[in-house]
Amino acid sequence: MSAGVFLVHVDRLDLTFAPKSWAFAQERRPEIDAYFAALQREKPAIWNGRVLLLYHQVLADGVFRGAYLETDFASFAAWRHWGMPAAGYDCFGAAAIATVDGAFLLGHMGAHTASAGYIYFPCGTPEPGDIVDGKVDLDFSVRRELKEETGFDVAEFTAEPGWTTVVDGGLIAQLKVLRSNESAEALRARMLEHLAREKQPELSDIRIVRGPADFDPAMPRFVTAFLAQRFAGA
Repeated sequence: MSAGVFLVHVDRLDLTFAPKSWAFAQERRPEIDAYFAALQREKPAIWNGRVLLLYHQVLADGVFRGAYLETDFASFAAWRHWGMPAAGYDCFGAAAIATVDGAFLLGHMGAHTASAGYIYFPCGTPEPGDIVDGKVDLDFSVRRELKEETGFDVAEFTAEPGWTTVVDGGLIAQLKVLRSNESAEALRARMLEHLAREKQPELSDIRIVRGPADFDPAMPRFVTAFLAQRFAGA
């Protein structure tokens, strides 16, 4: 496991939308605007939408509880780029696709995206559309991101119970393992067909990971920590 990365299985998530102002976004507004303007000049496809940021969290009795606020993507992107100073948590759901032959499939982010070059599971920052009856529904977020990035419907997988929570400083990944009855090569071929049909796909390639030998420096620590634990227990 990577130093400073904490992994734990949780039975369920209890995440609420409890809006409030984000002091970071207010206090550093001029810097944020300058940063984001430069980012948009470099990557014109990026737009300043609305996202959700976790500002409170606690884990007890197998339940991960937390509260989110809403902010603009410019503030979120600047906060993340500046090393996630103690002002919240980047807490998101991710689909860990496990194939019948023991591999995992990861996406390589396209050059036009904010996370260009990184290799990780289908995932995305929660959005206001992920709020259902006052709750932030990461199951819904995972289904949405899986469909958008790979073309797959979550119904064709068998979801493992619970989540693997991976904490790396201000980053908290909630990984949902989705098991397929197809091989890694077959799934990758289907995913590549989906990418080929997209006008501007988020992913530029699909990677098959069968063990630590397939780890890549472009994989964030939460990815390699999760995979290392999974392959160690295989």
